[in-house]
Parts: sequence; structure tokens; C-alpha cells
Amino acid sequence: MPKLSMANKITTRDTDYSKWYNEIVVKADLAENSAVRGCMIIKPYGYAIWEKMQAELDRMFKETGHENAYFPLFVPKSLFEAEEKNAKGFAKECAVVTHYRLKNDENAPGKLMVDPDAKLEEELVVRPTSEAVIWNAYKNWIQSYRDLPILINQWANVVRWEMRTRLFLRTAEFLWQEGHTAHATKTEAIEETKLMNQVYTDFVQNHMAIPVIQGIKTESERFAGAEETYCIEALMQDGKALQAGTSHFLGQNFAKAFDVKYATAEGDLEYVWATSWGVSTRLIGALIMTHSDDNGLVLPPKLAPNQVVIVPIYKGEDQQKKVVEVAEQIKLELSNRNIRVKFDNRDNFKPGYKFNEHELKGVPLRIAIGPKDIESGTLEVARRDTLSKSTILREEVVDYVLDKLDQIQKNLYEKAKDFRDSHTTEVNDFESFKKIIEVKGGFISAHWDGTIETEDAIKKSTKATIRCIPLKGIKENGKCVYTGKPSTQRVLFAKAY
Repeated sequence: MPKLSMANKITTRDTDYSKWYNEIVVKADLAENSAVRGCMIIKPYGYAIWEKMQAELDRMFKETGHENAYFPLFVPKSLFEAEEKNAKGFAKECAVVTHYRLKNDENAPGKLMVDPDAKLEEELVVRPTSEAVIWNAYKNWIQSYRDLPILINQWANVVRWEMRTRLFLRTAEFLWQEGHTAHATKTEAIEETKLMNQVYTDFVQNHMAIPVIQGIKTESERFAGAEETYCIEALMQDGKALQAGTSHFLGQNFAKAFDVKYATAEGDLEYVWATSWGVSTRLIGALIMTHSDDNGLVLPPKLAPNQVVIVPIYKGEDQQKKVVEVAEQIKLELSNRNIRVKFDNRDNFKPGYKFNEHELKGVPLRIAIGPKDIESGTLEVARRDTLSKSTILREEVVDYVLDKLDQIQKNLYEKAKDFRDSHTTEVNDFESFKKIIEVKGGFISAHWDGTIETEDAIKKSTKATIRCIPLKGIKENGKCVYTGKPSTQRVLFAKAY
């Protein structure tokens, strides 16, 4: 952990939001850039947050009938090309393996070169997504309606060779889960797509404390190869939107590309219906940008690696022994109630340093205990979300902590929701649209005539895109904010990550 000093003080959000974000990622010990351009090293504290996300999502997937499997990292180029829209959509981001061996460079001793005799017969795409390799396997798994549905998820890494990268938000390699399901009917596949959109919504709102808008992507914003993309959109503190999860109805596109058919109960042959869905380590970026402040990271209790940290205060061995004994007992009491608690008993750092460190790392509650607290039978408890302190009775600590963790979780959600709501503006003319997107930011609710041409024109003029057509949007007649043509529903525009 880097030493906390004035030199390491975090840039404020208002001064430079991008720099503020990057400094929190690095100084809170979440991740750092690697030797490979655009790739990151997720450090233990950052990975612990991902493990909390992963564990909860995995539980939710399995509760809805899904099973985990694993498929190869490498996709033969011919398989990748099989579904044309998908291949075209990801082609510019693909890393490709062409050779399988290096050899010594005779002209430069100690150096290695690609062995020209080790060229692959067929080039391999490093997966940017796994539909191709998975549907090639499904062809062998599916013969009859009795084999359906197939409900598979995999936890994996993918590579998308991004030119502009930022830790967690956009990296050349990232971790994610990708679900791939096969169904006998269109209705089943669409229901699956909607179900997973709701699973993501429940997770992001209830565990990440981030309010989201559920919606459908426009044709130009859909996943490559999908017939419909459902999404959840969140709003960050700088007024930009972030796509927090997507679920795709793939129709029969991949089944036809890989000739995946099944025999119906009546003996006919039909193409299978498909979905895919995924979220990634980008969610850690969303977590940072939704809740954190100028003092560092703020974590919702449900995902915090340490929900409580106990910091002892003492002078000399006699005080240390008494304080540590009480602190260990408090830790045991909290742990017995399934509270994740860390006792920071490092004796080479002063309490003030520890306070700053755990505040920077977003630990929801901090308990300080010293000789005077033992005498009075009290404890000092600090909340990370409000930066407030309270003095409580020692015997109340377990109930107090449980109650406050619940309060913090709810408070973070309500605070984020209030921000989102206050930064969602209904607009009816393009001059107002341009002014609000530039000055205020946030979501703009406006009518759109439904054409790609208008969508592109608005994006070119303002850099704002249609984030989604809200699922719970109210149908109303109106005029497109750009062309004045008829519209039946408002959509959400925003600048986005």
C-alpha cells in the first residue's frame, strides 16, 4: 500500500474527473497497468471485490437453472467468420495467433524471433466473445427437443484490442461471465433474455447499490449478431452513462450459421433459438464512479471485502495487551454474525495512517478502540459514506454494526438514485438538447423518429447516443427532437463510457 501523504492526496472530482478516477483505482490498491499495453493487473483488494460480485452472480445464475462450463480461449478463424454480423462487429478488435513457436535469432544472440516454419495452418482468433466456439460445440450436443434447453454460463477472460484504455472501464483483456443458452422456441429464448436482464438489474441495484434503467438498444447499438439487445444503463457522477449489463436475443442466427437443428416431438427438424448475456470487471469501474468521493473509494457493504475494520490505539505493551484482547473479542462477535471484519493490528503504522488507508479503500465502518474506551465501556464508530462518527456502548456493537451496514447500503442507493433523477431531463427541442448535454449532462429523455440517420446525426452533433428505449417508458405521441417527425415514445440519450 503506498504511503498516504499530501503528495498522494486524491485529485478532486470537480478538478479532473478522469484523473480522480484513475488515482482511486491505483491508490486504493485495486489495479495497475501491466507491461502489456492496455492490459491491467487486478491487485488482491480489487480482485476481492470481483470475487464478491462473482460469487453473488454465480449464485443467482444457478438459482435460475444455469450451469457453468468452460470453452477454449482460441477460436479458429473459419468458425469466427461463420456468423457474418458477429465477425464483422468484432473484427477490428481481434487479436490473432498466426504462429506456434519462437526460435533463437541467429543475427541477434540472446534474442528470439517467430519461427517462420511454425506458421499455423489456420489462424486462431483470441476470443473477443465465445458464441462461435460454443455454437460449434452445441451442434454436437443437440439432436432432439429432449436436449433443450441448454443453459450454460462460463467465467472467462476475453481480449478486445482497444486503442484507448482505462483501468476496469475499457482494457484489451478483461474478466467477465458470458451466458449462452439454446431453446426450442422463440418465446422461450425471449423470456430467457428478459430473465437475465432482470437478474442483472437485481444484482446491480441490490448489491452494488446502483439504480439502473432497463431498456432495449436501438438497431445501431445492438450486439453484433443479435436480433434484440436488452440492457441496463447507469449514470455516473460526471453525468455520463455506463452500460452495466446486456442480454441478447440472438434469434436463429447462430443456429443457422453452425447448422444447429433439433428434432421436434412431431419429428420435424427446426433451428434452435439462442441467447447470450454478460457482465464484466467494468462493474468495478461503475462501483467506483457511482459512490466514491474526494477521500477515495466508497464501497457498498454487500460487496466490501472488509465491512468493518477495527483499529487499536495504545501506548506501550501494557495498553496494547488490554486493547488487543478487547479488539479480538469484538472481532469474534462480529465474525460470528457473518460480518466481514478486519483487525488491523499492524504495529509499524500509527492509527492516523490506518484511518486514512481504510477510508481511502472504502471500508464501510471503522471501529477505534483505546484504553479510555475500555474504561468507559464505549467504542468510536466511523461511517465511510457520511464520514460521521458515533460513540456507542461496547455491548451494543454487534446490533449497531448490523443496523448501520444495512443503512449504508440503502443510503448509497438512495443517494445515487437522487443524483440520477435530478440529472434526467425531459427535452423537446434540439437547442435545449445541445445545451443540457454540454452543461448539465446526465440522461436526456426525448422523442426520436426511429431512424438510424437521425440517431447518427445527433451523435455527430453532440456525442450523445441513445442509451436505451426504456422498457417502462410511457407511450406518448410527440415530435422527434431533431427532425420534428412523429414519435410515440421518449428514449434516453446521454454521453457514455
